[in-house]
Amino acid sequence: MISKRSKEIKKNVESDKLYTFAEAVDIIKKCPTLKFDETIDMSIKLGVDTRKADQQVRGTVTLPHGTGKTISIVVIAQGDKVQEAIDAGADHVGNKEIIEKIKGGWTGFDVIIATPDMMREIGKLGKILGPRGLMPTPKAGTVTMDVAKAVKEVKLGKIEYKFDKHGVINLAVGKLSFDAENIVDNIKTVLKAIWRAKPAAVKGKYIQSLFISSTMGPGIKIEEKEIQLT
Repeated sequence: MISKRSKEIKKNVESDKLYTFAEAVDIIKKCPTLKFDETIDMSIKLGVDTRKADQQVRGTVTLPHGTGKTISIVVIAQGDKVQEAIDAGADHVGNKEIIEKIKGGWTGFDVIIATPDMMREIGKLGKILGPRGLMPTPKAGTVTMDVAKAVKEVKLGKIEYKFDKHGVINLAVGKLSFDAENIVDNIKTVLKAIWRAKPAAVKGKYIQSLFISSTMGPGIKIEEKEIQLT
């Protein structure tokens, strides 16, 4: 049985039609709302061979209007870096005691930032952090001596992108309560970053499809001319 909400959504979306970013966001905003502020997500299918090292796509991008999500940041460091992290606004700061807490099963955070000298110990947490995408890496800017800068960047909306085993990048790019223009701006910022990260080894169509959706809303396919920036 189709719910009343689903019927209302179907009225706004034509399944075989492609939309501009502005049209897609407008449709999502017109869908019946829920009792929470839904997340806006984008899903990008890349034409890459995920098995080849020279076709990896991974990096970071700062959303100009943030994610709308309260990010819980852990900093694992020692010495004067501990106070630097606290002053920058990190939610949990420490070293061995934090590592032991994670070993015990604690994963109540969104990002780990660590100094290089702590990575040998953090590496032992691979089985816990790896599957959750929480392992800090230099490429993501989460292994650094400048912990204050890293914390501030994450607070401002810096996110990491990488594809899954199917070559799909899934990212949260804002909240339903954001102004439509700000959501589109965030989306385009991510898209430009992914185009800049295109591996030279990729042949053929790099970005094959892009969908925009909300947590409980429809997936809306974006038209080709919006996606192809080159």
